[in-house]
Amino acid sequence: MRRLLLLLALLAPLAARTQPPAPSPALVLRPAAVFDGEATHAGWQVRVEGGRIVAVGPSVEAAGARVVDLPGLTLLPGMIEGHGHLFLHPYNETPWADQVLREPLAYRTARAVVHAERTLRAGVTTLRDLGTEGAAYADAGLKRAIDEGVVPGPRLVIASKALVATGSYGPVLSPEATGTPLGAEAADGEALTRVVRDQIGHGADVVKVYADYRWGPAGQAAPTYTLDELRRIVEVAASAGRPVVAHASTAEGMRRATLAGVQTIEHGDGGTPEVFALMAARGVALCPTVAAGAAILAYGGYRAGVDPLPERLRQKRASVAAARAAGVEIVVGGDVGVFAHGENAREAELLVFDYGFTAIEVARGVTSGNARLLALPDRGRVASGLLADLIAVDGDPARDVTALRRVRWVMKGGTVFLAPDAR
Repeated sequence: MRRLLLLLALLAPLAARTQPPAPSPALVLRPAAVFDGEATHAGWQVRVEGGRIVAVGPSVEAAGARVVDLPGLTLLPGMIEGHGHLFLHPYNETPWADQVLREPLAYRTARAVVHAERTLRAGVTTLRDLGTEGAAYADAGLKRAIDEGVVPGPRLVIASKALVATGSYGPVLSPEATGTPLGAEAADGEALTRVVRDQIGHGADVVKVYADYRWGPAGQAAPTYTLDELRRIVEVAASAGRPVVAHASTAEGMRRATLAGVQTIEHGDGGTPEVFALMAARGVALCPTVAAGAAILAYGGYRAGVDPLPERLRQKRASVAAARAAGVEIVVGGDVGVFAHGENAREAELLVFDYGFTAIEVARGVTSGNARLLALPDRGRVASGLLADLIAVDGDPARDVTALRRVRWVMKGGTVFLAPDAR
């Protein structure tokens, strides 16, 4: 009995550390203004209890609550990152293939823990992580650790391994090199049923598929899966209540993915007016990931604002414009991991400065828009009954997109993770 009591005493502190952080007592937040996911309201207040928003408006009941003044700041929903990779870090630090082949899983996981905290402190309270890129199901473990309060980070929507057609993905080594890790899981034909179910069984919230990749005769992007294979993936995932998202940069890859019924298409560089019209008709959204392309060009020596605009960026701007003209809805997501975690606001800034979006379009996109397009109805707005995932920024993001970079206060689920006096 004495040994048992001693063991319980030793385990008690560990158990306490691994419980989800308790929400703060009832709080009344008093910022200078509230951007509710649609518009900015000066002088509004927000009451939070039990991890949720319970009242919003010009005046809310303060009885029994602690008042938190946020002078000069705009309160808004926590940002939703539409496309990220916590298990990657910038390619100018370590090339992608070397990260997959040379960095041990424990090392990559340790980095991902740091990336998750940086992401949360940058005001991102939800992140759609679209593939561990060779780190197997480590994202499921990281998601659990965040949910249980072991480490700080955003709420994760994970894709784990992702799906690729045999022979189409990297790293590419000599034909004799067998058993080397891939950046995603290869499967084809009837085997797709088993692999999709296996990924879901290991915790995937979404299934990501590479509908095309750089495996054409001259190394150009070309479709991978047939339309029937893509339809099989979508059907099997849908039967388990999971959406499918597609990496696709060619018009044909995008067409097949759209006809198959994916939720979103990632990148979409080679989209045509016809394909975008089809996407709009089928309700398929586009996540253009403009920040990743800009980062890769910068790693190659391109100097924005100094050098002539590269053809790749010219084409990207044309494709995004064509998507908008066709009425395709836009998911705001930068493919962060290609560039530094915590720099998530870079995508929003580029959409405004280089792609013709207004600040309020992007502010809505990164909050209520992403919540709607990614089927996350319990967040993305400042409204009664929703999760108390809230941030405060210096400035009005509906007028100045750079305000999204000036995050001064972060709450997730009613718990404050960043406050002005803690900086």
